[in-house]
Amino acid sequence: MSLEFQTIKLENDGPVWWLSVHRPEALNALNSQVLSEMGEALRMVGELPFESARVLVITGSGEKSFVAGADIKEIAALSEDEAVGFAHRGQNAFHELNLMKIPVIAAVNGFALGGGCELALACDFIVAAENAKFGLPEVSLGLIPGFGGTVRLSRAVGARRARELIYTGDMIPAAEAHRLGLVNHVVPAAELRPAVKALAEKILGRAPAAVGMAKKSINRTWDMDIEEGQRFEAESFAELFATQDVREGTAAFIEKRKAQFKGE
Repeated sequence: MSLEFQTIKLENDGPVWWLSVHRPEALNALNSQVLSEMGEALRMVGELPFESARVLVITGSGEKSFVAGADIKEIAALSEDEAVGFAHRGQNAFHELNLMKIPVIAAVNGFALGGGCELALACDFIVAAENAKFGLPEVSLGLIPGFGGTVRLSRAVGARRARELIYTGDMIPAAEAHRLGLVNHVVPAAELRPAVKALAEKILGRAPAAVGMAKKSINRTWDMDIEEGQRFEAESFAELFATQDVREGTAAFIEKRKAQFKGE
C-alpha cells in the first residue's frame, strides 16, 4: 500500500511501514508542510490494528540526507510568536512517535542535522549508514534546538556530552555517534535497508502487545523514581495477562513450538 503526500512518502511492506521525508532538492529539510503531513501519517499508522502495522521505519529520500535540519528559509522569516508555534508543531509531530504502540526505527541514510537529529532521537532506536553524520548546529544560526533536542540528547548520551555537542554545534560521524550511545547499529550504506528489515523481522516474531507495552513502560517510567516506576511496570505486566498472546506464548514455550502471536 502507498498513500499520496507531497513532502513525504508512506508505504508498507506487510505490517512494516516506511515513512520517507521526501524533499531531496532541499536535503529533506523540515518545513511546516512536512511536519503537518508527517503528523497526519503517524496518526493514521498509529490507529491501525497490529495485524496491519507492527513496525514503523523513518528515513530520508535520496542517498545524501536523512533530514538536514529545518528549512532555514522558512524559519528566517518567523516572528517570536510564530517561532513558538513552529517549535510546538515539530515537537507535537515527533511526540506522536512516542505515543505509537509500535516500535519506530530511524534508518539514517546521510545527514541527520538539527531537526533531523531530533527526529532520529525521537525514534525508539537508530540504525545508521557508515556515511551518516549527526549534529545539532543551531547555535551557529543564533538558535537552540527547538524540536526536543536539548531534552532528548542529554538522555541519550549524558548531560556533559550533550552540552558539548549543542554548545559547539559540532557534527559527528556515525561511528562516533555509536560510541556515544546515540546510535544502536552502524552498517555500510548499501546494507542499511536490509539491516533495518532484518531488525524489523525479529520484532515481528515477538508478541506485539508485549512490545507495545514495553515501549509504553520505558517511556512512562523514564523520569519516575524507582518505586513509582516499578509499580507502573508491575501494573503493565499484569495487564498483559488479559491478552491471548500470553496464553499462546507460554503454551508454545511449554510445548516446544514457535508461538503464533496475533496481538490479541
